[in-house]
Amino acid sequence: MRDRLLDEAAAELRVPEPAAGAGVIESWDLSVGVDGPGTRFVVFTCGCPLRCLYCHNPETWRMRDGRRVTVDQVMTEVDRYRRFISVAGGGVTVSGGEPLLQPRFTGELLRRCHGGGLHTALDTSGFLGDRASDALLADTDLVLLDIKSWDPQGYRRLTGARLEPTLRFARRLADLGRPVWVRFVLVPGHTDAEENVDGLARFVATLGNVERVDVLPFHRMAAGKYARLGLTFPLAGVKPPDRALLARVHAQFAAHGVHSV
Repeated sequence: MRDRLLDEAAAELRVPEPAAGAGVIESWDLSVGVDGPGTRFVVFTCGCPLRCLYCHNPETWRMRDGRRVTVDQVMTEVDRYRRFISVAGGGVTVSGGEPLLQPRFTGELLRRCHGGGLHTALDTSGFLGDRASDALLADTDLVLLDIKSWDPQGYRRLTGARLEPTLRFARRLADLGRPVWVRFVLVPGHTDAEENVDGLARFVATLGNVERVDVLPFHRMAAGKYARLGLTFPLAGVKPPDRALLARVHAQFAAHGVHSV
């Protein structure tokens, strides 16, 4: 099963991107506090080159399962909520799936929102960071960068992919001075080793553009989605981290001068 999913993930890299001005999404929704500052209008794109063991959006893995929309259609929906999200100190977040699998669509959507005075955020694993043009990043007020593990072998076991592209993207964002929130999912038995957390904290401390690290406790709330899709949730037997583990991880980031929440 794992090999099949990884082959499927690699195949997403070969799927042609829709024509300019169009994209493939799973849905859009409003969220508070988890997809950037304030109340956010979140667009979930379809297609992802990773298969993270703890993924909570398996319905976004394949581009062929999504629906085609135009940027104009998405902006019509954004405009319905523009005043509300602006007053609430929020903005628009492009998430996924992996938004950089569709860089033209993502870039145009960010450009339209940013040009219209809305705060913009890009939620990405960074694995396809090379596909993000400097213009796309200039229209991005905040990057939510998922660094899923510091250990290269652990990263590959967890995602099926290489770590280095994400680290390269992180360094590029630092060179460009783009604000970043690093996201780190704390999974007991997979990402919680002291040396793994310490390595990530040391790296983040060197960047200079990371405003905070979101330590996200692993949960099993997506198990129902997997069942509905006929999939087995790989980490069904893993328990969420307890308070003591969370406190230790936050203390490790603090020891390197990194703010974590």
